[in-house]
Amino acid sequence: MAERDESAVQAQWARVRARLREEFGEAAFRTWLKPLTLKDLRAGALRLAVPTRFMRDWVQTNYSDRLRTLWSGENGTVRSIEIVIESVLARAAPVDGAQAEPEAIVVADGAEEPPIDRNEFGGRLDPRFTFENFVVGKPNELAHAAARRVAEASTVPFNPLFLYGSVGLGKTHLMHAIAWQVRRREPGKRVIYLSAEKFMFQFVKAVRFKDTMAFKEQFRSVDVLMIDDVQFLCGKDSTQEEFFYTFNALVDQNRQIVISADKSPSDLEGLEERMRSRLGWGLVADIHPTTYELRLGILQTKAEQMGFAAPTKVLEFLAHKITSNVRELEGALNRIAAHASLVGRSVSLETAQEVLHDLLRANDRRITIEEIQKRVAEHFSIRLADMHSARRARAVARPRQVAMYLCKQLTPRSLPEIGRKFGGRDHTTVMHAVRKIEELRAIDPNLSEDIDLLRRMLET
Repeated sequence: MAERDESAVQAQWARVRARLREEFGEAAFRTWLKPLTLKDLRAGALRLAVPTRFMRDWVQTNYSDRLRTLWSGENGTVRSIEIVIESVLARAAPVDGAQAEPEAIVVADGAEEPPIDRNEFGGRLDPRFTFENFVVGKPNELAHAAARRVAEASTVPFNPLFLYGSVGLGKTHLMHAIAWQVRRREPGKRVIYLSAEKFMFQFVKAVRFKDTMAFKEQFRSVDVLMIDDVQFLCGKDSTQEEFFYTFNALVDQNRQIVISADKSPSDLEGLEERMRSRLGWGLVADIHPTTYELRLGILQTKAEQMGFAAPTKVLEFLAHKITSNVRELEGALNRIAAHASLVGRSVSLETAQEVLHDLLRANDRRITIEEIQKRVAEHFSIRLADMHSARRARAVARPRQVAMYLCKQLTPRSLPEIGRKFGGRDHTTVMHAVRKIEELRAIDPNLSEDIDLLRRMLET
């Protein structure tokens, strides 16, 4: 293969790795995917190498399908992917395949191995994830208060602290914040934070290298142990058992444990009953999905930290549209800020929609009257029931007219059908509402902006 082709394949591999990091997260990428190395590409057969059999089996089971999909998108000539085992000490063959193919080395059980790297046990802490940078609202106030108590208490207040909630709601942020605060208050304390996947990997590695005593000493001599995404231990019996003993040893020594998961202990399937019981011993605090107010507060705080003067209407648009998780929300703001800086265009609703078209495309579906009523009620801070009520107060009647107007513009429903959805009103009432809003739009720029914002949120 020519040198130009080799460079192209290496560039493709770099893009595939970047996508894997983005999709599976930093912890999973660092543990399972970063060790992958590109061996060669010959006649449509791509070979990737890993250092151990266990890692090969894990990657094949959990990531092989996505690897094939990403590679086929980058290089249409790739027809198959093979993952081989090769010692980290083995010399890698060049991608162009000019030299003879190196033998894939499998380290035999009982062979002499280097000792476990003591620096690999803990995960890195993100300096951005502090209590000062955590935006508190009703969905996360209990979890935040509990994390604060753990970080600032002179004795263990509850053991363990178990945080649970969906992806991207702030569990990892709070765990990092605890670690930073403990280190700030008591620098001499030993704190270990790592993912459950990393814990399992290190345990299996210790067993393989016959160094389990060092593993036990490392984890059972800490002052604060934090395990993120403990749901990954479900179904892993031997690792669960080791974690169970580590848990008990630390509790007996009155050392603090902090756990996070995507579900409560009682809802974690594949977890032994004794482990489920232990995890529920202390305080179980859930983090609910974000509200519009919390999302808007997060965006405002993030924009201030970035020094980015984002228009209020743009922040409101993002807070309404991106409801899945905080990571995606902050990522959207980062993309808009980067676009404004690099392209030099002012930020508006139009540019935001253009830059974030891929994120917003997920909501491309048929708009319903019920959805319009809900969005308008939220935007104008009225009850959804007011859309159907007989109340004529202007604070209620005007949003109801806006909703009728949008139903006429955005749905194929007839005027009588729309009227029936608004408390059985006559079609002439809908006609009047549509005409009234059209008149007001021509003379009231604030109302016109509100309607444009609502329309964009519903259409994109």
